[in-house]
Amino acid sequence: MPSIPERSLICLVLTAGMVACIFTAGCSIPGGQPEIVSSLPGADLIIHFIDVGQGDSILVEFRDKTMLIDAGERHMGERVIAYLQEKGIESLDVVVATHAHSDHIGGLGDVISAFPVGHFIDAGQPHPTATYERLLTLVEDLGIPYTAARRGQTVALDPDLEILVENPGSKPLGDINEDSVVLKVTYGEISCLLMGDAGKPAEESMMKAGLDLDADVLKVGHHASRHASSAGFLSAVSPTVSVITVGEGNDYGHPHAEALERLQAAGSRIYRTDRDGTVVVATDGKVLAVTTDRRPSATLTARPRPTATAAPPPGVHVVDLDLLDEMVVIENTGATAVNLTGWTITDEGMRNTYTFPVFTLEAGADVTLHSGPGNDTVTDLYWGRKSPVWNNDGDIATLANPHGGIMSILER
Repeated sequence: MPSIPERSLICLVLTAGMVACIFTAGCSIPGGQPEIVSSLPGADLIIHFIDVGQGDSILVEFRDKTMLIDAGERHMGERVIAYLQEKGIESLDVVVATHAHSDHIGGLGDVISAFPVGHFIDAGQPHPTATYERLLTLVEDLGIPYTAARRGQTVALDPDLEILVENPGSKPLGDINEDSVVLKVTYGEISCLLMGDAGKPAEESMMKAGLDLDADVLKVGHHASRHASSAGFLSAVSPTVSVITVGEGNDYGHPHAEALERLQAAGSRIYRTDRDGTVVVATDGKVLAVTTDRRPSATLTARPRPTATAAPPPGVHVVDLDLLDEMVVIENTGATAVNLTGWTITDEGMRNTYTFPVFTLEAGADVTLHSGPGNDTVTDLYWGRKSPVWNNDGDIATLANPHGGIMSILER
């Protein structure tokens, strides 16, 4: 891992852009409907929530500074590069990896290879995936200064701009999502809270620490999972605008109806990259404007969640997750056998990882992975755990190939 400097650095920049909606900071908008305008002259701070499907990538611009937060899955790296080039960006002052999941850091290797980077920041949590290890190695090989983010760090990139690290705390929570880097960016009277994949435990930690979480813009945590955006947290933030970074028809079932209902109850105007495309927020420090790639939908309801009975496309999929009986069922719906040797199954937050032994799943066949001990067969595999793996209150099974690429996800 690269050496960790004593001080942290984060930064932002600006480009001009067209806007669709404008909000006055701190004002109450009747019915939650913003005034529509055509432009916002003098916007110093622009935040781009880039549409990278099921993942995160956020470009922050402030005057002559730039910061990129995450870059989606590996195949999205080129899309992020193209977007930055389209905006005329030639270098990145700071790159932030919120946490080590591939839908956030997969594309970062390509990005930091394509642009000079002044500083690299991540949560500093060990994670044994090839994707994360390759990224850290690349950061070191390129000689990019590295910092592990911690709550309380302040970055004075510009006298008029405040950037605070709100998470992880001095004592990490021990979960890869809950220890996501959370940043609060404040310019004048406007604040933006960028949550990464932080969920309810991180929210509780920040509230317990007495942090000022009030913000006009909320990048909704964990793609609007039901395990994030609690009512108490949303009351503390009181966002006027909420942006959900999410892929259309994703296997997670994001955004969840429960999260959407809580956001709507908080009176927030909701934008989603699966429906609105890239969402751009601009401000001059007094008013807040929003534009999207596509015309927003008037009805912001949850997309129906995929079920195990729905016919998946050809390939290997997690088709069932029994939280009580501690079983995961993986099916090969393709026409050819698939070698699963070295593939992995992980739970939410990747607290537990099962690595497949030498094993081939025949076409049209399925195999059940049991958490407990037993003797492996062609139809049943055994993790050998003495304690439960799956959370009975809800969990996520993620199937990944040996290179860390996510192949299937099922949430229960």
